[in-house]
Amino acid sequence: MTIQRPEDFRSSCRAGKFNTQTSGQCPGFAQANLLVIPINAAQDFIELCERNPVPCPLLAITKPGDPTVFTKGSSIFKTTTDLSTDFPKYNVYDNGKLISTQSDISKEWSKDHVGFLVGCSFSFEFALSKAGLTPRNMSQGFTVPMYHTKKYLDPAGVFTNSTYVVSMRPYKLKDIPKVREITKKFKPTHGEPIDWGFDALERLGINSLEDTIFSEPIELEEGEVPVFWGCGVTPQL
Repeated sequence: MTIQRPEDFRSSCRAGKFNTQTSGQCPGFAQANLLVIPINAAQDFIELCERNPVPCPLLAITKPGDPTVFTKGSSIFKTTTDLSTDFPKYNVYDNGKLISTQSDISKEWSKDHVGFLVGCSFSFEFALSKAGLTPRNMSQGFTVPMYHTKKYLDPAGVFTNSTYVVSMRPYKLKDIPKVREITKKFKPTHGEPIDWGFDALERLGINSLEDTIFSEPIELEEGEVPVFWGCGVTPQL
């Protein structure tokens, strides 16, 4: 198996050659979600991540106004990267409303913006696959199902009444101990599941497995139950 180098993958994103979801890309390397916010909310967001490391594991922070320079986490990159161009796609929001989806936000990134990389659960999918537990979204090439929950984050500064987003991968009950064992080693990218089983829907405040966000639902096979992880999409909500 030839594993694509992260710097080559980021180059293909920068060139507009890759613009879809990233499950299965660069197996064995960490993946991350990106949040770019005004500097006046940056310290509150750092504290939110510190208080809620499972859904919001903070990997890196940029210098204000510069998507290429990092004040935290620069060691995770072996080559220079530009967070305004090196992701497949970007959602741009204004007062909480999605106003556009772009492939390059270098013109949007002002001197008052700070970028944050938050760990992504795609990072442990290769390890699950090597153990014969390949996630369905990875084997079938679709976005992992995600759900808005009623599980609250500990508040920080302006970030109050914030709730978890979780990702879901179906597994048989007999496989869950192994799934937990594998993924708990990936604490910087969410670690082990936070809940599982059909009764977890009520505990998390999920009405139905059909009620996905940013993704499409999937059908569970006989004997499978939903298994839920903290998700780095949480900051988008």
